[in-house]
Amino acid sequence: MPAGTLEQRAREALRAVLDPELDEPITDLGFVRSVEAGPDGGLTVHLRLPTSFCSPNFAYLMASDTKDVLTALPDAGPVTVLLDDHHDSDLINRGLAADAGYRGTFGAEAEESLEGLRLVFRRKAHAAAMERAVTALLRQDPGRTEEELPDLVLGDLPDTAATRALLRRREALGLGTAASAPVLVDDDGRPFPPGEIPLRLRFARAVRISIEGNAHFCRGLLRTRYPQAAADQSPRAAVPQPATLAREKAS
Repeated sequence: MPAGTLEQRAREALRAVLDPELDEPITDLGFVRSVEAGPDGGLTVHLRLPTSFCSPNFAYLMASDTKDVLTALPDAGPVTVLLDDHHDSDLINRGLAADAGYRGTFGAEAEESLEGLRLVFRRKAHAAAMERAVTALLRQDPGRTEEELPDLVLGDLPDTAATRALLRRREALGLGTAASAPVLVDDDGRPFPPGEIPLRLRFARAVRISIEGNAHFCRGLLRTRYPQAAADQSPRAAVPQPATLAREKAS
């Protein structure tokens, strides 16, 4: 397989690797510094982060997921993932090369399970995606009120990027994705009590705004640290805010 083709396939595969806190592909964030394919089909990937002191847990998770995704590519040879310019680069890179795993890499410092950490951020991503999808629906259908939301099911949502993202987040948590499944559910799939919907949505909105604010901040830090990274970052989709929705309904 031509090297260029393998590199393209590798970059496309890396869209499945998400920053656990920012809930965006590392390719969109500009975290992929380079992807090179060797004559034997081997792949070498360099990753870069906004600062040298980004959380080692997050850094390892993204680097490990990168190696897993690329190793699964058909016809790919040995995969080498290198994290550049991080205070734990040497430790993480050695652990990845040896397939030592999270605890094998960090030893006694690995106090919490990597899967436990991943679950925390998957739940946050689900809350943000749920609020984003509901906000998009209310914007599209100004006549719908919060009193009607307890009966909202996935099949009621329009086929948009926000809806598709919500379905992916639900699937990652093991929640139902059938058209008849209720939209407004907690981390365990239990429907929100009707009287708590406004409060729960406000909390989910706070989570979503926090994630988006951190993503904006990290993108700016990366461009400051690596000016050339700006060309690798994808634009972020704007999400209508509740105040905008209120003005639209009043007009």
